[in-house]
Formats: sequence, structure tokens, C-alpha cells
Amino acid sequence: MKKILKVESPNDYARFVDAPLLHSLVSIIHYDELKPFRHSLNNYGVYGLFIQRQFPKILSYGMKTLQVSDASIIAVEPGQIGGLEDNGERISLSGWVLLWSPELLHGSELERQIDRYQFFSYFFDGSLRMEPNEWLCITQLVAQMRQELIGNDDSPSLRGILLGYLRLILEYCNRIYQRQLSEEDKGSNDLLKRFHDLLQKYFRENQQLSNGLPTVAYCASELAYSPRYFGDIIHKATGGTAIGYIHNYVINQAKSLLMNEHNISETSRLLGFDYPHHFTRLFKRITGLTPSEFIGK
Repeated sequence: MKKILKVESPNDYARFVDAPLLHSLVSIIHYDELKPFRHSLNNYGVYGLFIQRQFPKILSYGMKTLQVSDASIIAVEPGQIGGLEDNGERISLSGWVLLWSPELLHGSELERQIDRYQFFSYFFDGSLRMEPNEWLCITQLVAQMRQELIGNDDSPSLRGILLGYLRLILEYCNRIYQRQLSEEDKGSNDLLKRFHDLLQKYFRENQQLSNGLPTVAYCASELAYSPRYFGDIIHKATGGTAIGYIHNYVINQAKSLLMNEHNISETSRLLGFDYPHHFTRLFKRITGLTPSEFIGK
């Protein structure tokens, strides 16, 4: 089984890298002030922004690997897995980490709007690439936010100020995200996003428990395309098939379930497979490993 650091609260990661603990619901870490620390593959129960000048060359993000450019931001949300497994090496990084608990958002306008920040999604498998002025603005806001935590006791007023800073930082991030989107092929990207959102909704509503795995015909119908034309667009956009995209999404969910100590039979059932051996066969075809081999790796 892979070594997983469970970041169930913002301070779980702060403790791992030996950073100061500032608040029960928010952690702000300045990498430049830390002693060298170990890599970690993190299972997040919190939201986070990793704002760094340099990242390790290759990072895991769900079932994918990322190659991240300098002066970038990687965003994570609860339920995601990312990072680099601890191999004993100690590293030094430059930049900031901002982590916050979903509890901080409860009852706020930001809680109601957090889903519109699409850069948190696994669908966005890159990083937010900052211009020099954006780096300066965002890191200054994070530094000011940390100063509020250092200089003031917890109170409703402080939490309101923290939410204000957080909203402003996320709006800067969203502007970067929108700029990057405009540099891509908007037509195919929009369809892929809606396709991915449909799969998320399908599993979030547990439709797989009664209807089984989503099919290409179902997805095409929901998105108002014929199955053939839908498949052609997905192939043009990704180089792969629509059913392959669905299967990759399902196996991504399977990895998270297995890493969270669900056994093979439970994982198979929760994902909508009729029989565990069908799940095992697909998992082996996609990953090159059986679920048992993946758990023991």
C-alpha cells in the first residue's frame, strides 16, 4: 500500500513539514522559512493552493502525473489525492501553501459559490501559470492573511476577514484560469468539461448503484449529441475514445476508494460493476496492475 498522508485538517500538513500552527481551520505555510522536509502523497480533506516558484519535476494528481511550470499554482479540494510519495529524500521549496477546512466556508457566500472555481477539479489537470505581477499580488495577499492569523485571536470578525482575503485570492486564480482557457480550443474544451461534469454528477448522485456504469449513449444523450458524433468530437479533442474517458474516470475513482481502505469487492459495488472480476479486469487493463497489486504496491 502506498504511503499516504491524510490531510484531514489544514494543520496535518503543517505538522508534517514542521511549520507553525496558526489556526484550527486555516494553515498558511511559507516554504522559504522551513528546514528541508520529506515528500508526501496527500489525501486531502481540505481545500488548498500550492503557490510555488518551483515544483518537483513530476507530481501525481489522481491517476495522472503533472509536469508543472515555474511560478504556478496547483489547487486541490476534498477527496483528491496528489503529491509525491515519501521516498526518504528531503527537499526545500520556495513559495507558499494556503490550506483551509470546508468548515471555514459554512454558511458563507463563498461556500455557495466554491463550485464555480473550476481549477479545483481533476478535469483541470494542469497548473495556474502566473505572470510576475500576479505572483506579487497573490503572495502579498497570502502574507497579509498570515499576518492576520499571527496578530489576532480567533473570532467571527477574524473569520470574516479571512474569507474576504480568500475570496480575493480565488478571484485572482480564476482570472488566470480564464486566461488559460482562452488560449485553448474553447469548443472541445467546453464539451470535455461538460462531459466530465456529467460523470461527476452521475457518481455524486450514486446513479451507478441502480443503473450501473455510465455509457457513451447515455452521456451523448444528456449532452444533446448523437453517440457517433459525440464520440468523434471526444476522439478529436483527446485522441482517445469516449468509453476510454469514462473508464479512466471510473478507475480514478477506484484508486481513491482503494487508497481509503475499501476492499476490492466494496470498490466494485460502489462504482456500479455487476461483478468484482469485471472491475478487476478493467483495472488491470487501464493501470497494468490488478487491484490487489495496486494495494500492495
